[in-house]
Amino acid sequence: MQTSTRWTVAVLVVVVALGAALWLQLGGGESETGSSGSATPRDRRDADTVQALAGPRADADLEPCPAPGVGDGPEAVRGIILECAGDGSSVDVAKAVSGRTVVLNLWAYWCAPCARELPAMAEYQRRVGAEVTVLTVHQDENETAALLRLAELGVHLPTLQDGRRRIAAALEVPNVMPATVVLRSDGSVAAILPRSFDNADEIAAAVGPVIGP
Repeated sequence: MQTSTRWTVAVLVVVVALGAALWLQLGGGESETGSSGSATPRDRRDADTVQALAGPRADADLEPCPAPGVGDGPEAVRGIILECAGDGSSVDVAKAVSGRTVVLNLWAYWCAPCARELPAMAEYQRRVGAEVTVLTVHQDENETAALLRLAELGVHLPTLQDGRRRIAAALEVPNVMPATVVLRSDGSVAAILPRSFDNADEIAAAVGPVIGP
């Protein structure tokens, strides 16, 4: 084999080896990326450690997430376990909403209409008391930003951290934010409302007729 040919083969081997190493370094395996190479959604960022969230959680001062109710809850969300943003505890979503009338408010920290709506949701919860449970669902990986937004707004509603949007997918909610899902106490979906509300009166007008007296 001629010297020039040997050098060509050697260079090709090095290039292939470097390319393979780079592919692995960038996450060519399935553990962090899908087959298309796009990032796999996560419930929260790696940066959102228990230590990093401690301060934002204290500032947000959220209400506890609902304790398990009576029954198994809606079949569509059974098996979905999410983090309660207020204290980091694990929440079985189906059991948390079981046996109670629930208003699920789906939002994200970067959504301007969501920020306008959240205080209205809080006011609606204050008015209805224990009759209805308003549970917000943060649909972005950045949990710290969610807590900071809630603290800024002075909204203390219980919140689930759902960066993968598993609840929305399970309940077939349109891909818009904010969106509100009303669940009856028997676990059935009373309404899916892919819209924003400006005040508590609008929320009451939309929710009241679908949950009944």
